[in-house]
Amino acid sequence: MSVRVVNLGLPKSGTTTLATALRAAGWRVADHKLRHGEGHPAKLSGTFVGRQIYDGYFETGDPLARLDRFDALTEISGLKGARSFWPQCDFAVLKAMRVARPGLLFVATIRPAEAISDSMRRWQGLGEERLPGGAVPGLPAGYGATDAQRVRWIAGHYDMLRDVFGDDPRFLELDVAGPDARARLAAHLGIDLPWWGRANVNPVRA
Repeated sequence: MSVRVVNLGLPKSGTTTLATALRAAGWRVADHKLRHGEGHPAKLSGTFVGRQIYDGYFETGDPLARLDRFDALTEISGLKGARSFWPQCDFAVLKAMRVARPGLLFVATIRPAEAISDSMRRWQGLGEERLPGGAVPGLPAGYGATDAQRVRWIAGHYDMLRDVFGDDPRFLELDVAGPDARARLAAHLGIDLPWWGRANVNPVRA
């Protein structure tokens, strides 16, 4: 088994929807964290997917070297206190993935930047507390507490991906709310998707 697809979308861009759809299709998925009780090797259990990507990159040059028991990595960032991993924002890591894995596919789940920012604001302190307090590529400590700053960072991330990948057929920018999202993803991966919908939706708060 080896990793077949990596999602480069930011948190709250539809990453859990993608994970749910791929699991329903029978794929083994790593989403955000390798949680205890899911049968991971002891050295992986409880760690962020992003941590394992960076360990693989710095130890071997292949960012996915530690994750080949999975078919898909659907959210690869991690932010908790001083631990901050954002490989989808890191050009060197993206290049290493493409060089080490010529057949690897990429997806970038996306929603309007304003909608992603609003979801971040309402998700467990991510928008107004954790992002401004973290070391995040493109968003230095002290930035990201306002919608305007988050929107600029979010838009810049997806612009960067478009510049990096251009018209590479291995890359799919996927609007998860689009009417053709399911069909486009299925065609990109060459599989049937028995489920498509919305997962991990924020509660509505003021």
